[in-house]
Amino acid sequence: MAYIGRGTDKISNVEVLDNITFDGSSSYTLQKSSVNFTPSSANTLLLSIDGVVQAGNFTVSGSTIDFGTAVAGTSTCDFVLHYGVGLITAPSDGTVTAAKLADSSVSLAKLTATGTKDATTFLRGDNSFAEVVSGLTVADQWRLTADFTSSGTTLSSNLERVDTSGQGTIGTAMSVSSGTFTFPQTGIYNITFQAEVDMNADCRWFIVYIESTRNNGSSWTEIAEGAAFLQQTSSNYTPAQVSTDSLFDCADTSNHKVRFKIAAVDASLNFKGSSVDNETHMTFIRLGDT
Repeated sequence: MAYIGRGTDKISNVEVLDNITFDGSSSYTLQKSSVNFTPSSANTLLLSIDGVVQAGNFTVSGSTIDFGTAVAGTSTCDFVLHYGVGLITAPSDGTVTAAKLADSSVSLAKLTATGTKDATTFLRGDNSFAEVVSGLTVADQWRLTADFTSSGTTLSSNLERVDTSGQGTIGTAMSVSSGTFTFPQTGIYNITFQAEVDMNADCRWFIVYIESTRNNGSSWTEIAEGAAFLQQTSSNYTPAQVSTDSLFDCADTSNHKVRFKIAAVDASLNFKGSSVDNETHMTFIRLGDT
């Protein structure tokens, strides 16, 4: 007994087009309810001529179908079906390859699923967790370009983004105005401040600070500091370096900002700067979302 079921023309996103009236030409206009119809592609069309199903042996340009050869005027079009977007069958196991996936089509959200441990992991087939590495979106570095002598102040001038041959950055740059740094996007950042210092006097100490604001500079809070000591013997002295770092949550790029401050016991301390290499410098690395 023959199978009784729904015909392909009854599936919700299969459209039944008007039958074509052949006249001996090779190309014809596709229509639906007497209105020109443009299919998604030639691959989404299925039609029958004289009881023979046609697929893949014609081309489509706009609403014009071209068979590449004349179709006799005595031939009969039995049906023209257009398969809409989304009408697919489940692919066989192992048939979906990387080449079938469009660039940037798989997001972090799609990699997570029921049973995920956290937002940066996904569940393998053996029920173990694997970490998703999404990559850094911001990695930026700035430096002091000229020596600076002071007993204590915020670094507010002679600042540049690193640009020496071989140095690199990722993403949109930090921006700076009068020493206040603005972040290009929200996120959790690792901020490092390293200073190189020499002197021309007796032994001295100095401190470097990272300060942050949550109200666009109306008030500032110290979030990290580092200290070092310089000692001079006769005419010899040993330069010193000190660094400090902090994780910073920038949830609002308009109000959440940072600056870098130095404090020294004597104005004779000289903070080293250069436009060709990193001496006193700052590093900003975005680790992830806020």
